[in-house]
Amino acid sequence: MLPDAKTRARRNLRLKRIYDPPSGNDGLRVLSTRYWPRGVPKSAVDEYTTKTAPSRALLREFKHEGLSWEDYVPRYLEEMRSDDAQSAIGRLAAMAKSGRMTLMCVCEDENRCHRKLLRQLIIEAAA
Repeated sequence: MLPDAKTRARRNLRLKRIYDPPSGNDGLRVLSTRYWPRGVPKSAVDEYTTKTAPSRALLREFKHEGLSWEDYVPRYLEEMRSDDAQSAIGRLAAMAKSGRMTLMCVCEDENRCHRKLLRQLIIEAAA
């Protein structure tokens, strides 16, 4: 029996930091950041989206003004309800259903990074 779309997306989605070396298992390399990371050539990614990255204001509050992760999460999820974000998430979900995809960002701590939240949004959109 073939896995459903949600299961395929879950299996196909990987998370990685953009500064980690590429590997043969990456599949489609998707960078989700508001700003292009320093020192990274455009050829390092297959897709680049700012629509699934946190807003500049939210990033500033989280990175520089002491916004807690617990307060960051619902605000990021709220931003992802916009039409532009939903469209981008739907597009990524379609890609994730059809093959391996690695979501990337600059954050060092994967557990406190939007890419972890985005992965779940993509899986849910794939259903």
